[in-house]
Amino acid sequence: MTDPNITVALWPEPGLLMQMAALLVVIGGFAGVLAGLLGVGGGIVLVPAFFYAFQTLGYGSDQLMQICLATSLATIIVTSLRSVMSHNKKGAVDWQILRGWWVGIALGAVVGVLAASALRSSVLQGVFGGLALVIGFYLGLGKADWRLAEAMPKGIRRVILSPVVGFLSVLMGIGGGSFGVPLMTLHGVAVHRAVATAAGFGVIIAVPSVAGFLLLQIDPGNRPPLTFGAVNLPAFLIVIAMTLITAPWGVKLAHAMDPKPLKRLFGGFLVLVALNMLRKALGY
Repeated sequence: MTDPNITVALWPEPGLLMQMAALLVVIGGFAGVLAGLLGVGGGIVLVPAFFYAFQTLGYGSDQLMQICLATSLATIIVTSLRSVMSHNKKGAVDWQILRGWWVGIALGAVVGVLAASALRSSVLQGVFGGLALVIGFYLGLGKADWRLAEAMPKGIRRVILSPVVGFLSVLMGIGGGSFGVPLMTLHGVAVHRAVATAAGFGVIIAVPSVAGFLLLQIDPGNRPPLTFGAVNLPAFLIVIAMTLITAPWGVKLAHAMDPKPLKRLFGGFLVLVALNMLRKALGY
């Protein structure tokens, strides 16, 4: 016979579920606009948003961050595929970069799943907060003319860097934009081409990592309803529905206005999100 306490934990009150569904609609819409406007993947917004939503529902286990990362990465499969196909129609995707980097990125993503599966939620919060802080400062302070080199790394540098991109992206539950775009622009790739190619990075990161997270065992009493492995299906479906609607709005806004001030504003916002994650990771 099923323990009634477990049933209550699995199925929160309908009113609270409706509130969280409404919150996810807003989050998904915002993430879609952001991805289209700034070329920054929605995962960097979705992970803290999922964490807040699921924690509010009462799921504060040591595996909560794994659920947030996995669900975010599942949405990235759909959004990145759609994005890379759209960019490819305009000839903006650099397939030579993708061919040279995909194996290392995929291997790094697999190692990232293994690492994330073994870490406590508080540790993953700390990792997310620390890396998001770096990305936030780069968005806020970075300049378009910054360069490390005039060509993408090859040889041993590519062998080292490609798995790092996949590994760190999985630990943050994000696609290729946040690390891939700066990496490419700092090595002389035009920003529109970097954004298009980074969408391909997102597919390479998300597909193997989600496959791994689907095999992760989560205690049934500590996961939201309809969670398969570590992927929450309702959150995935709501966010995907919204991002598919709102991402084109972000693209139109990007062509209608100068996104640079907004990018700096978002960088500041991301720093605050990162600091809040670090605060929670430290137990304050």
